[in-house]
Amino acid sequence: MLRTASCGFGYLAMSGLAGAAISGLEPRPPRLHARAQRVIFLNMAGGPAQLDTFDYKPQVGQKPHAGSIANFKRRGSSGLWVSDMLPNIARHADKLCVIHSMTADTSIHAQSMLQLHTGDRLRSSPSMGAWVAYGLGTENQNLPGFISFNTAKPSEYAAAQLPAVFGGTPIGVNGEDMSKATISNISSDHLPLGVKRRQLDLIQEMNRNHAILRTNDAQLEGVIQTMELGFRMQAQAPELLELSRESKATLERYAVGKNYAVGTCKGSDFGRQCLLARRFCEAGVRFIEITHGSWDQHTDHRRDLTANCATTDAPIAALLSDLDERGLLDETLVVWGGEFGRPGLTPGADKDQTGHQHRAFSFWLAGGGVKAGHVHGQTTHDGSSVADGAVHFRDLHATILHLLGLDHDNLAVVSGGRRIRLTGLEGGKVVSAILG
Repeated sequence: MLRTASCGFGYLAMSGLAGAAISGLEPRPPRLHARAQRVIFLNMAGGPAQLDTFDYKPQVGQKPHAGSIANFKRRGSSGLWVSDMLPNIARHADKLCVIHSMTADTSIHAQSMLQLHTGDRLRSSPSMGAWVAYGLGTENQNLPGFISFNTAKPSEYAAAQLPAVFGGTPIGVNGEDMSKATISNISSDHLPLGVKRRQLDLIQEMNRNHAILRTNDAQLEGVIQTMELGFRMQAQAPELLELSRESKATLERYAVGKNYAVGTCKGSDFGRQCLLARRFCEAGVRFIEITHGSWDQHTDHRRDLTANCATTDAPIAALLSDLDERGLLDETLVVWGGEFGRPGLTPGADKDQTGHQHRAFSFWLAGGGVKAGHVHGQTTHDGSSVADGAVHFRDLHATILHLLGLDHDNLAVVSGGRRIRLTGLEGGKVVSAILG
């Protein structure tokens, strides 16, 4: 009765409308040659200490500088320096492309984290995962284009000025128990699937009639598409989150359920995030972010650094191994880093403290068309600034988009009279020296 009284002929066209509702996430061919099909971003929130992980600065001379406190070795045939605190990742040194010369605009956590994700440190803008989904769609119409695990703030996975359907779908928030984390608001077990489909058809019918009066309303269209996506996700997403079918050996390799819970190291079940990232990658999700925090170790630096490295080392190594063995690493760009780095400890100092370092810090990339076993850029003798090959967040963004076959200059929308893109008004440069 409601259908005929309020919506009339709209219901008859619902099958066609359902197809139109997913058009925003349909796969789109890249404009440029694409080396990568998808991205896994390993977000080390808080500022990893680059001098104690990848940028080796031995403490030498009559006046020792604030160098590395960890022991380092050259690894693999490439001879990359990797800290002894990361023994499992060290075995993958020949897969890594390490950038020692990253720079950001600020050492304020919130602003630099926003800039890392959106290119803008002050205003709400689309996250890079949203831009990737906007540019390429998704490979699996039953899943979002962008998944964000253990996220901290909505601004880090927001669609902002893009239609809502391109925003990240959060799973787990601020270190909650990942074994119980679900995708919110996609299940209603009290109704059979057929009834839920008819219920959604009625709602979407009314939404479409409402949209007729508001032409070119991208946000409204995004909500309509998101509701359709939410229904389709009920069939596949819960199965991907369920790890009971994984072997005991796999769970142990990823250290699922294990946390090194001391100091600032939060119990985020990082191993579960990495294993889920592999599963969502295999299922066709375009951009997957997983987060470990916090590397913001101002005091008890050695203790907390040890904890953070111990928690993340084995899961990341397992992820790289699985991607490589399954033939996915060549087409998956893995990115590791945080919103900035940290200066080294002064040798002999009584206090085990570090601060924030945004003028020079390290990232690494693997797979997806970057040079393997390669180092780009160089810092000064004490790691306090970039000596050669500076790479700003805008340049990193431009390079990620380029590897996906997207032109960072032209991937843009106009909102409020302002042209918005991931690389901002200043633009970025593709770091061609790291391309394979």
